[in-house]
Amino acid sequence: MSRQSKNDRPERERLPRPFAVFVCLLASLLGCGLARSSTIDLAPQATQALDAIYSGDPDTGIEVARILERQQPENPLGFLVEAEGQWWKIYCSACEIKWGMIDAWKRPKKPEDAVYLALASKAVDLAHAQLAKSDTAEMHLYAGAGWALEARLYALRDERHNTAHAGVAARTEFLKALHLDPDMADASAGLGFYNYYIDTLSTAVKVLRFFMGIPGGNKNDGIRQMRTGIEHGVLLRVDAQFYLAKNFRTYDQRYSDALAIAEPLADRYPNNAIFQLLAGNLAVETGQKEKAEKYFHVTLVSSNSDPNGPCVTRVRDLANSFLATLH
Repeated sequence: MSRQSKNDRPERERLPRPFAVFVCLLASLLGCGLARSSTIDLAPQATQALDAIYSGDPDTGIEVARILERQQPENPLGFLVEAEGQWWKIYCSACEIKWGMIDAWKRPKKPEDAVYLALASKAVDLAHAQLAKSDTAEMHLYAGAGWALEARLYALRDERHNTAHAGVAARTEFLKALHLDPDMADASAGLGFYNYYIDTLSTAVKVLRFFMGIPGGNKNDGIRQMRTGIEHGVLLRVDAQFYLAKNFRTYDQRYSDALAIAEPLADRYPNNAIFQLLAGNLAVETGQKEKAEKYFHVTLVSSNSDPNGPCVTRVRDLANSFLATLH
């Protein structure tokens, strides 16, 4: 697999359309306050499942999440966590190198998508059922996260209408969460995603966004809000860290800043091949060949619950491709 040089990279309009991806975990309102200390209390099974997912073993994380679903069938959290595990499997299998960057750029609809979308929809429905009984920031957060999970897959499939619809619904729920609890760090992380992505749109797409009634955003606000999610978030902390590093690379070419964010993630989860690949990719961009080799070699030996699965095959190919260019 060949890599294009930096000079061959497309202009912003030819990069993965921010319009199609701006709602990964999104929520927003320009000028909303940043979260400082308020957090949610995750069930032990949710924490265990998320740790397994981010440690590179989504299948185990999914199994643990299903235990939570059986124990608390009216709680949306288990379904959100299971969907998160399914997402990283989808993301991994869709990764490829374009313009010298590793990412899941775009792929068509696949049969396994139905399971993922059903989980996200279930989480939204359960959260709304709980909200009908009691209006809480936590349940608005879960509803927003469910919509954002849907938007994430629609963005990968480049389904713009569905992406925008799910994104606006997520935004509404996150705003309600922050209205009830202005210090909810996870909701601020969602705000950050939206504010960042919406400000990276090309001029032509921004005009279209205006006529569609999609609120504007500010990149600097988004960066601060994502950092707040990284520092104080519980549910979306790892996602905020991963996507902020990736966004600095893809849209701002802030490679050193991106590596400073990605390295702690890769070091904390050494068996997560996706995190290792991102750190290695950024080390390449910053001219640190030996560091890049280290991360790519770790990718090749990273453990996984399915060593012969499509994700492992894909990341090994990507790591070997980068290693070949280094030599």
